[in-house]
Amino acid sequence: MWVSWRLDATYIRVKGQWRYRYRAVDTYGQTIDFSLTEHRHKGAALRFLKKAPRRHGVPETITIDGSGAHEAAIKRDNEEHGTIMKIRQIQYLNKVVAQDHRAIKRVTRPMLGFKAFEATQATLPGIDFMPMIKKKPMVIEARDEGLTAAALFYALAA
Repeated sequence: MWVSWRLDATYIRVKGQWRYRYRAVDTYGQTIDFSLTEHRHKGAALRFLKKAPRRHGVPETITIDGSGAHEAAIKRDNEEHGTIMKIRQIQYLNKVVAQDHRAIKRVTRPMLGFKAFEATQATLPGIDFMPMIKKKPMVIEARDEGLTAAALFYALAA
């Protein structure tokens, strides 16, 4: 099966400074993984690339924006692990990730930033959870496929 990811980073204000949120989605817009880092550089992108495939496997292709840090991290990961992830730099294909960032920023912007990095790391997965449910990437059992987002949330909580 052909696996393609879209990888992007956006910024979030934490204690008056910008922090970077790496995020990967698959071809269908389902969230693969995300992480929050203090810097946007090759090392941070490489840590994200080591974390995400542990749960979801190694993609064949990764679409990125023009970030040199992402490209350098993918090339280094390929060298270290002997993988052959192809790199695509096609801006319109990365719009899927940008749309996901918009949903998160819509909730975090009125918060006027976070006060602590650790609190931000704990809060963002909760904020990200509802859009994930709305996209229905997870189904508890086959009988739950027709549930609304709210019903699915309560089913997961029970």
